[in-house]
Amino acid sequence: MALNAKATQEFVPIKEVRDGIVVLKNDELRAIVLANSVNLSLKSTDEQQATIMQFQNFLNTLDFSIQISIQSRRLDIRPYLLLLENRIKVQNEPLLKLQTREYIDFIKNFTDSVAIMTKNFFIVVPYTHTTLKSDSGIIDKIFSSKNKAEIKAAQQVAFEEKRSQLEERVSVIQQGLSRCGINSAQLGTEEVVEVFYKVFNPGEVEGKVRLE
Repeated sequence: MALNAKATQEFVPIKEVRDGIVVLKNDELRAIVLANSVNLSLKSTDEQQATIMQFQNFLNTLDFSIQISIQSRRLDIRPYLLLLENRIKVQNEPLLKLQTREYIDFIKNFTDSVAIMTKNFFIVVPYTHTTLKSDSGIIDKIFSSKNKAEIKAAQQVAFEEKRSQLEERVSVIQQGLSRCGINSAQLGTEEVVEVFYKVFNPGEVEGKVRLE
């Protein structure tokens, strides 16, 4: 039996993605921060302990909840192989052509036997705007007397106010991560859409990494 498209969409709580901000159907906001990883095995024991303690202190200072999500995907090596194939075409030295061809064969054999994975680390930063239930009826009456343009303008002002509060939280997150030696960046609209596309299409391979 085929799934109803409308019923399927009901499982996705996202209403829209505006200016890099995820707006849920209940009007809560979410920002997504991409963070790099730190290889603790390359650090000394003291450095490892210092990094862990710094991260623990960072989490303890937060007065709001966050969600840490890790996406692990198989890296698509085909664009790299295509680049090497194009280089063979412009090479004049027979020895370089031979070495490049052997390298391509090695990469193909290696990736066929070993799955090369890439991991992306995301921090989801929430913001929930609390309102008194007793005020909802009054607000509805006020809006009912306004035209659509005025309602839209009021909604945009409310969104900007909530986004300002959310971006303050994002700034706190990024500063805390920086103190731990972790680089981070807030995702824009296209990047957020790409993240959720990959969440709902887990079979696709990873083609690129956005944060070094």
